[in-house]
Amino acid sequence: MRLFRFGHPGQEQPGAVLPDGKRIDCSGFGEDWNEQFFETDGLSRLASWLEQQGPTADEVPQGVRLGPPVGRPSKIVCIGLNYRDHAKETGAELPAEPVIFFKSTTAIVGPNDDVLIPPSSTKSDWEVELAVVVGNTLSYADQATATKGIAGYCLHNDLSEREFQLERCGQWVKGKSCNTFAPLGPELVTPDELPDPLHLDMWLTVNGEMLQKSNTRELFFDVPTILSSVSQYMTLLPGDVISTGTPAGVGLGLDPPRFLKAGDVMELSIEGLGTQRQTACSSD
Repeated sequence: MRLFRFGHPGQEQPGAVLPDGKRIDCSGFGEDWNEQFFETDGLSRLASWLEQQGPTADEVPQGVRLGPPVGRPSKIVCIGLNYRDHAKETGAELPAEPVIFFKSTTAIVGPNDDVLIPPSSTKSDWEVELAVVVGNTLSYADQATATKGIAGYCLHNDLSEREFQLERCGQWVKGKSCNTFAPLGPELVTPDELPDPLHLDMWLTVNGEMLQKSNTRELFFDVPTILSSVSQYMTLLPGDVISTGTPAGVGLGLDPPRFLKAGDVMELSIEGLGTQRQTACSSD
């Protein structure tokens, strides 16, 4: 299945894409795509509802705003230095186990919403990433259990303010959690529609210039390894978002480094997960 959410910020309604490509309003199902939905076998229940009610459900108009495809999760957990080509461009060694950091859920926006550059920012950066949405509670999970606990995948631009992240006396979360720094979507794609997440082309452009172009086969730690590892340190709840890392081509890694300025337009995509487009705007 392919799930999305649409409407004004904070008032999004649930939607789904039918096999024929028709995008329908799932408000009649009576639930949002959130923690409660996933923890109560919502995907199976929704599949039955779509089979019965989908053909007659209202179609979502073209051009409507898309929100993040998951309602506010309990947490966003990110993995650092997880692409071989990105580690190489930064001069860092690949880690012995996944590097874990957090991103505030208040950073979440829709896939095409404007990105606000923080007032004091001079080093706001882009990062195309494959994100995983957790479907079951995972605690001390092995890799097989973790694999069964995947609800789906979505596209994530893990925006980062590098000065805040690296120069402001704290953990990386400072540079990761600014408002609008976590565009998600356009869709949550279930594993049956994306059977091989480790061979997906991915790219990101700024003002039409290709800056990131890679494939998820460059991942150092694969998705089951990541989920299992994270679950050793914290309980993952249904609906939680795990972002798996970014490939080479971020602004920090360019020579000389380049960062976002007001008016810049980012476009990014991962094969099978759709495309995002954001305009960077001043928040002053």
